[in-house]
Amino acid sequence: MAETRESESRKLLGRLRDVMADRAAGQERLDQITHLIADSMKTEVCSIYLFRDDETLELCATEGLKAEAVHQTRMRLGEGLVGRVARTSTLVNTPDAPKARGFRYMPETGEEIYSSFLGLPIQRLGETLGVLVVQSKAAREFSSDEVYALEVVAMVLAEMAELGAFVGEGAALKARHQQSVLLRGTTAQEGTAEGHVWLHEPRVVVTNPVADDPVKEKSRLEEAVDLLRVSVDQMLEGAQNGDGEQLKVLETYRMFANSKGWMRRMEEDIDNGLSAEAAVEREQSVARTRMAKATDPYLRERLHDLDDLSNRLLRILTGQGRETGAEMPPDPVLIARNIGPAELLDYGRALKGIVLEEGSVGSHAAIIARALAIPLVIHATRITTEALNGDHIMVDGDQGNVHLRPDDTVTAAFRDKIAMQAAAQERYASIREKKCVTLCGQRIELHMNAGLMADLPSLEGSGAEGVGLFRTELQFLIRAQMPRRSELSSLYARVLDAAQGKPVVFRTLDIGSDKVLPYMKTIDEPNPALGWRAIRVGLDKPGVMRMQLQALLRAACGRDLHIMFPFVAQYEEYTRARAEVDKTLAREARLGHTLPDKLRVGAMLETPSLAFAPIQFFRDVEFISIGGNDLKQFFFAADRENELVRRRYDTLNVSFLSFIERIVERCDATNTPLSFCGEDAGRPVEALCFAAIGLRSLSMRPASIGPVKSLLMRCDLREVRKVIHDARHRGAQSVRPAVMDWLRENAG
Repeated sequence: MAETRESESRKLLGRLRDVMADRAAGQERLDQITHLIADSMKTEVCSIYLFRDDETLELCATEGLKAEAVHQTRMRLGEGLVGRVARTSTLVNTPDAPKARGFRYMPETGEEIYSSFLGLPIQRLGETLGVLVVQSKAAREFSSDEVYALEVVAMVLAEMAELGAFVGEGAALKARHQQSVLLRGTTAQEGTAEGHVWLHEPRVVVTNPVADDPVKEKSRLEEAVDLLRVSVDQMLEGAQNGDGEQLKVLETYRMFANSKGWMRRMEEDIDNGLSAEAAVEREQSVARTRMAKATDPYLRERLHDLDDLSNRLLRILTGQGRETGAEMPPDPVLIARNIGPAELLDYGRALKGIVLEEGSVGSHAAIIARALAIPLVIHATRITTEALNGDHIMVDGDQGNVHLRPDDTVTAAFRDKIAMQAAAQERYASIREKKCVTLCGQRIELHMNAGLMADLPSLEGSGAEGVGLFRTELQFLIRAQMPRRSELSSLYARVLDAAQGKPVVFRTLDIGSDKVLPYMKTIDEPNPALGWRAIRVGLDKPGVMRMQLQALLRAACGRDLHIMFPFVAQYEEYTRARAEVDKTLAREARLGHTLPDKLRVGAMLETPSLAFAPIQFFRDVEFISIGGNDLKQFFFAADRENELVRRRYDTLNVSFLSFIERIVERCDATNTPLSFCGEDAGRPVEALCFAAIGLRSLSMRPASIGPVKSLLMRCDLREVRKVIHDARHRGAQSVRPAVMDWLRENAG
């Protein structure tokens, strides 16, 4: 039976290959395919349904149903048996279709006379492109051999669709990679960018899904797998001195690379008519389908490893990948499923924008993108499958939208927006050297956030008065091992040199939550944002804290130094951290090192609890910086990584502003310098409200300083404060509408 299945499958695939080689137009090709499948399967009906859009399937070709139904019959995802196959990505095989769950009668097709139904998803690497259906009058369930043959055919159809085999004069559908696509994601770094796609991991395109020499194909597969095993062994040898997590992943790679079952299944696919590449992809698709349904995190991770290994094997077989010599465009927009901080830094400022399928607003990639001022959109579903190298792309980091292969209308509107932003930046340049003083004469200090040496030129270009937050964790995140004290000291010294006397506030190591060091043992926490992170890690591992403090003190070498501890939740944490500073100072003095001229030690207020600390805390701490991003999520109990809730709560909510006002009052009472640091500080309307309730120092990304300064210099804070007070008195939930009305009337 297996021999029969192999020969019949090969015969059918051979006929499919002949259709692919034919110069027929797209619709004619589809018609030929449905005819030959129905003929080979000995069924009265074969139909191909393809996605018209994300939610709609369209009958694009049929043998046996009414011809007039083609391109007229459509169904929603999940509707009928065909929609059920598309939604679940699983086959439906029933001898009595009208009685099957979800059946929908469609009179225009004439299918009511057919009883048996077999429908399978047409999918490539887990992405469903359509549904392949065969039907017959006789009430029977299709055999496993018939199902297998149709599965192989469905996969080849997916490859043909990817190659544009159904496109041309009289085509059934528009070329998949020629359509304009709007993808909606999540803003991780604001800004706009236009450029051309550069895929971090280019898709492997299988151009030869069908092969008629199984011996040759199995030999090619064996050679490629041997090379894969060697490369995995080499990676393992190189990682022997690395951390345990990396070794575990590579051991899993080795296990899969040496799996006899994996090899046997691919060889069986080749025996049935597939090329070596198509056989690898078929098993990869099976793994991805299982991955999508797996609820066990361990199983999902292992399936992900197999997926990654399959990609490596495909690159060996096809010679495709980054090493092929393809040139990056002059205006690259990086597209990736996800990317690590070191890899992103390798690209540097050459990138115009970044679009990721995964990621988070607090991820390493987002931190680097903010540091480099590169627009970043995350959660852009399907971008790696929709985009091809060189595609025209426009990234709207302000709205979280990505326009892939945009039409002329979208392009013109987008370029108008970029031109308006450029004109605004020119206006801001005229006030760059001016101090920020409001109409009522109030002085507001505007500082910038940084994390890389590459950020420091923005000090002069933006008009920032100093660095209100220098993120020190980036130097730890981008390395495979803990940096040396001497390396850190040298870096911090260069930062102070580049600041040319302007103040720089160094935030000590802020790791944990979504910032995990590659060489540090990962701790599985149910809610890492509320877990072992930042100062909690530093106090539990004082050796790391002391090493960083020593590096900072030596870098200052007689200059002023500002050190800030992150995520302080109670007074006692600050006193313990401050004691470590004093001990380190004493040790440095004993060693004869030059101490800072002035040392100020502060805390980030990111938890509501610290606002209610004893008054002695406010007297002892030398400055406080409100960490707006974390404080807001904890205040509203709304995870800033969760799209369902993160936009639900307004920064200008009366309760949140009242809370910040209380912090301002406590700092005023103890004469404690206070600033606000975070994304909201760089939003002009929010910055205006913060200034109106008493904040006199704001820290933001460099590009935001111009817009914030421009608005503040045109406003009277006394009037804005009255608007806020009146809105609160009226019982408004947010002061935003009232402030916006006032701005329209008074600020031009």
